[in-house]
Amino acid sequence: MWIFFSLPFLLLSCTQTKEDYVPWEPREYPVMLFSDTTILELYEGSRLSWKVKTAYLERWGGSDSIFVKPIFADIYDSLGNKAAFLRADSGNLNMRMTFVRAYGRVYAISPKGAAVRADSLMWLKSDDKIRTDGPVRVVSETGDVLQGIGFLSDAKLENWHIRSKVTGIFQDAANRLKEEDSRLVP
Repeated sequence: MWIFFSLPFLLLSCTQTKEDYVPWEPREYPVMLFSDTTILELYEGSRLSWKVKTAYLERWGGSDSIFVKPIFADIYDSLGNKAAFLRADSGNLNMRMTFVRAYGRVYAISPKGAAVRADSLMWLKSDDKIRTDGPVRVVSETGDVLQGIGFLSDAKLENWHIRSKVTGIFQDAANRLKEEDSRLVP
């Protein structure tokens, strides 16, 4: 008698009602996903030109664009010397490193001590320039602080300019003017 009762109970427990059915939906996943410390190095021949360190990296299929969060990048010149360091909350670059976009609390510094702060910066390999159209603050090697809107610089942060609405604080300006004037007067 126990067999007759258990078979209908077993059949009833395995049936699925229409309300319980959830259709399977395919999900897309990145083709590359690293959620631990990851280091990317880009070489041009035998010379290291970029080193990027991040805690999160993803790349989706059909694109060579890579998203990283955060981004720490060392940039090297054609002689292999460190030309600049870049740090930001997140960034976007491509597999060939022909561009790097940095977003959120961007900070870049040159080996000589010039520092740039911005909400975003972009570097293009084609012209080897760093630029932004947004607000920027630059502290020069001498400690002068300039800020404004828009920025264009070489990759070493040696030759740069702020495009508009420039304001600044110049360190020891009075003495610097006296020195300059003394050089002009014979």
